[in-house]
Amino acid sequence: MAAASFTAAKFLAPAAARSGGDRAPFPAPSAFSMRSLRHRPARRLSSVLAVSSDVLKAAPAAAAYPAVTREEALELYEDMILGRNFEDMCAQMYYRGKMFGFVHLYNGQEAVSTGFIKQLNQPDCVVSTYRDHVHALSKGVPARAVMAELFGKATGCCRGQGGSMHMFSEPHNLLGGFAFIGEGIPVATGAAFAAKYRHEVLKQSSPDGLDVTLAFFGDGTCNNGQFFECLNMAQLWKLPIIFVVENNLWAIGMSHLRSTSDPEIWKKGPAFGMPGVHVDGMDVLKVREVAKEAIDRARRGEGPTLVECETYRFRGHSLADPDELRRPDEKSHYAARDPITSLKKYIIEQNLASEAELKNIEKKIDDVVEEAVEFADASPLPPRSQLLENVFADPKGFGIGPDGKYRCEDPKFTQGTAQV
Repeated sequence: MAAASFTAAKFLAPAAARSGGDRAPFPAPSAFSMRSLRHRPARRLSSVLAVSSDVLKAAPAAAAYPAVTREEALELYEDMILGRNFEDMCAQMYYRGKMFGFVHLYNGQEAVSTGFIKQLNQPDCVVSTYRDHVHALSKGVPARAVMAELFGKATGCCRGQGGSMHMFSEPHNLLGGFAFIGEGIPVATGAAFAAKYRHEVLKQSSPDGLDVTLAFFGDGTCNNGQFFECLNMAQLWKLPIIFVVENNLWAIGMSHLRSTSDPEIWKKGPAFGMPGVHVDGMDVLKVREVAKEAIDRARRGEGPTLVECETYRFRGHSLADPDELRRPDEKSHYAARDPITSLKKYIIEQNLASEAELKNIEKKIDDVVEEAVEFADASPLPPRSQLLENVFADPKGFGIGPDGKYRCEDPKFTQGTAQV
């Protein structure tokens, strides 16, 4: 089955001025198909001044939205509301001293997580970043397990040992949460290799085809060597992986336009022979359509895809970031394009659901998040005996003494006087 054709302009954000001032915009990319991109030479623009999407002055009119059923639309809305309300509650709990360390929230980027992850099957894998709470929720990890992990409690999805940046759930095939940029991409590439090995060598494939891996990372990661190495390896072996760039335009406090020689990240895909697609990451229906084709392509054994989702985070880099580097007009511009508000408007205009039905979903999610907080708050802290678990491969190694007890339980252990 041939890959479906995409029109680049169909997925671009609407024309608007970015904080780039008087910078000239890129011309709109010409129409292309995912298949033809494999052979398309990278075009070097004479003046790299801005990312291509919402600074376009003459973008073609947006195409009609893809068909979405009532059930699909409500599933998307509920997942996005869960992500937003959960993160808002995390901010409250952080400032109340219930969470510790760095906490990076996902507000504003929900269309990317929902648009991609809700297209997956249970055996498919997700590899995330330090901004991973909502990816975990979209993959089906219960809100109470994610909240308890953030509280550092034994009932968390990692028994309180992972915290905000290291969500993991084997039953849901969520492979992390990685604190360092680019750290998860080789893990995701390995998971995709394992899926292909199971399919082609062990003959353990599912009826739908290959299991697929999504690797999420940000724009700042795309200047990291592991990114390029894994693009090459994935295309060389035709691995069933989608590299999803959540380009929120800022790498902590560094503007994407100042740090990247060519800010059109999607063009790095064709450089390795794989399709590269740019999509408006503030529109869940557009993200969903691109995700569906890329995932179907991977399942058929046609190899990887690089998808650049241009989005925006509504909060600072982390809850410790005062967010003083981004211009107020830039922030207000993207706040006006809130992906949840846009989907709600579409659902009502298309008579897919009433406002009262959407209010019921919001109330349901409020209850889920409140219950998650109550559960996390009432849960026990991990025992000290858990401290050295999952550290040493040999369970009778350094962490456990001759008597079979954990050395860290010796009262003298922290005084440096315990026999080792």
